[in-house]
Amino acid sequence: MATKLYVGNLSFTTTEGDLKEHFATCGTVVSCNVIMDKYTNKSRGFAFVEMGSQEEANKAIAEKNGADFQGRTLTVNEAKPREDRPRGNFGGGERGGGKRDYR
Repeated sequence: MATKLYVGNLSFTTTEGDLKEHFATCGTVVSCNVIMDKYTNKSRGFAFVEMGSQEEANKAIAEKNGADFQGRTLTVNEAKPREDRPRGNFGGGERGGGKRDYR
């Protein structure tokens, strides 16, 4: 079963191809996804790499966590499941704030 890894502290110029090549030394890279900011379309400095097996993922964590990649020290660990977050209105109460004096 494939195991998804979190890869942090990436250079903002790192591409998915760069990561696939870097992690291929540890085994089969099933997928690679560099997370981009939806407003600026620039890298947010982290990615998710999915390895082909738990053994390959463990090897990648052991070899790549703390290693230098493109001048940055990588953080690599097993990805945690995404938490459901509420969507929609994040405010509370009325707009404006405060009492109004209509005389």
